Amino acid sequence: MLLTAAVGNTNIHLGVFAGTGDHATLVRDWRIHTDPHFTADELELLIRGLLGPDLDQVVSVAALSTVPSLLRELRVMVDKYFGAGPHVLLEPGVRTGVPLLVDNPKEVGTDRVANAVAASGNYAGVPCIVVAFGTATVVDAVSAKGEFLGGAIAPGVNLAVDALSEHTVTVRRVELRPPRSVVGKNTVEALQSGILYGFAGQVDGLVDRIRDEVDGFDGDDVRVVATGYAAPLMLGECETITDHHSHLTLDGLRRVHERVKAGRK
Repeated sequence: MLLTAAVGNTNIHLGVFAGTGDHATLVRDWRIHTDPHFTADELELLIRGLLGPDLDQVVSVAALSTVPSLLRELRVMVDKYFGAGPHVLLEPGVRTGVPLLVDNPKEVGTDRVANAVAASGNYAGVPCIVVAFGTATVVDAVSAKGEFLGGAIAPGVNLAVDALSEHTVTVRRVELRPPRSVVGKNTVEALQSGILYGFAGQVDGLVDRIRDEVDGFDGDDVRVVATGYAAPLMLGECETITDHHSHLTLDGLRRVHERVKAGRK
C-alpha cells in the first residue's frame, strides 16, 4: 500500500491507497490538526496509531508539506521508519509531468502542484479550475493540455473568521451554517451571511473572471473542482462549482509517486 501525507498549515491529510493507476483505491483517510513542532518520531507514532497493524502493509510513501519545519521531519520520518521505498517527497525539482507556466515555478506551493496533477489526470483534455478551501482559498487554472497557469490566493474562511473575532470586540465566533436569510436578523445570522455568502461570491467572481479572461476557459466543458477541508461548507453556496474531490491532493501525490516510480520525465 501507498501512504500519502499532505501537510498543510491547518491540517495534515493522510491517506492509504491500494492498487495503482486506474485501479488505485483510497482505502482510508484521516485529517489531524497540524502542529508545526511535531518531530519525526511523533509523526510516525500518529500514523502508527491510525493505521494499526495495516502499517506493516505500507511499502511506499508520497508526501508534501507547506510547513518547512515539517517537511524536514517528514524526510527524517520516511528514512527512519519506512525502509527503502521507493518514496517521493514532492518539492521543487520533482518531475510531475505538469508544466508550471508561471514566473517562478519554485514559488508554487506543492499542494497546488499536487492538485494540478490530479486535476489534469482526472479531467484529461478538459480545462479545470481548482478551488482549494483551506487555510487560504486558492483558485488555480489548469489548461486542457495539463499546464498549470497560475491562480489567485485569498484568506480562507476560518482565517477570516479568526481575524474578525480577534480584531472586533463585539464580534464572536459563530457556527458557520446558512442563516435564514441573506439579510440577518441578528448578529449571528449577519455574520453567517457575510462569511458564507461573501466567500461564495468571492469564489464565483474569481471563477467567472478566469473564464472571461483566460484563453480556453470560456467553453461549457470547463470543470470547477472544489477540494480542501472547508469545501463541504461552501459547496451549496458557490454557483460555479461543478465537482467535489475531497482527496484531490492525495490523489495528486499518488500520481506523482507512480510517475517517479516508473522513471518518467
